[in-house]
Amino acid sequence: MATRTIVHKEIIVKGRVQGVGFRANAKRVADSMQVQGQVKNLLDGSVWILAEGTAEKMEDFIAWCRSGPAMAAVREVEITDGEVEHIKGFTILYS
Repeated sequence: MATRTIVHKEIIVKGRVQGVGFRANAKRVADSMQVQGQVKNLLDGSVWILAEGTAEKMEDFIAWCRSGPAMAAVREVEITDGEVEHIKGFTILYS
């Protein structure tokens, strides 16, 4: 079953995505979707996400990233595939 395959994505979310609760909401959504990974703010004003989950859950999580929380204004989402690292949990990283 292809939907059970774990995929690894590096996601950069650009726009008005800092100061709007993006990281906390990303953690809440990821936890509810059983997506594992990390999220942090970048110095350029974007948000970086490393995420792992089934292909189906990852599609749903990326769809959420394209809109973000209510106060966000997502302008662009860059997605890069990577090697699965078997990350456990979803962590907010602070710079």
